[in-house]
Amino acid sequence: MLAVHLKDGRVEVKRQPLPRVPTGFARIRLLAAGICSTDLELQRGYYGFRGVPGHEFVGEVTEAEDASWIGQRVAGEINLACRKCEWCARGLGRHCPRRTVLGIVRHPGAFREFLTLPLDNLHRVPASIPTEHAVFIEPVTAACEILDQIKIPKQERVAVLGDGKLGLLIAQVLHAHGARVQLFGRHREKLRIADRVGISTELAGKKLPERSFPIVVDATGSAEGLRTAISMCVPRGTVVMKSTVHGLVSIDTAPAIVNEITLVGSRCGRFEPALKLLASGKVRVGDLISEQFPLSRAPEAFARAGTKGVLKVLLHA
Repeated sequence: MLAVHLKDGRVEVKRQPLPRVPTGFARIRLLAAGICSTDLELQRGYYGFRGVPGHEFVGEVTEAEDASWIGQRVAGEINLACRKCEWCARGLGRHCPRRTVLGIVRHPGAFREFLTLPLDNLHRVPASIPTEHAVFIEPVTAACEILDQIKIPKQERVAVLGDGKLGLLIAQVLHAHGARVQLFGRHREKLRIADRVGISTELAGKKLPERSFPIVVDATGSAEGLRTAISMCVPRGTVVMKSTVHGLVSIDTAPAIVNEITLVGSRCGRFEPALKLLASGKVRVGDLISEQFPLSRAPEAFARAGTKGVLKVLLHA
């Protein structure tokens, strides 16, 4: 089979044997996968990564002990937990200290013609969600995680910083929840995607409103995003940190301490809310797809995904 391989910043396509299927796992034929900002950070050296990346995917089960899964179109949770520790017992396997992570930590990713995941990680994709849209299930879960972590009352004012893929998804999820979202970004054409679903948007200039929002979400993907988010948050407000940046982020912590701001790290979430939002059409992702490539053209796809202004680039087997 074909597989995409990252090493020392290079993107290569290699031939590999089909992956074996351990007990309790399924073999999945890739239908489509998305290159996300984390994949680009892995290419730049995040986690010292080498191997097959990719964790946003939809595929078809071709082999499994439970025959009812065969032929099913699925998406998968990316954390492979031990299911024995206290974190797993609490339903928080994504924090299992012994976990591996699809395409990120010690488990080959989805950018290959066939991948494997535990059956317990799989979710059937409703027929109402097109395959290209189903690629967004995993990043929509990351947006939905915010609602599991903090209480956001209806009509609460929320600022979302960043008009990239994740920022646009977060803005839509919080808008669907009933929050009054203000999305700040630097690209008018991207902000129009949010405009079309009724989200208030604003081009981010050099000066942004300070101490103005009870909740601020940083999805800029930049080292400066957290500092800006803290400055925009009211005293005793909450800043949700969604950006993963390769390297150290230097900020002045004094404003967060003096204004007693709560900082919340936020990562993966539950799949069920994301599936419902995408199936209902309350979160629209079609406009976020910039371009599609076969796996054989992965180096070109990564180059395109890393181009300024580009949103989601998809890979197909």
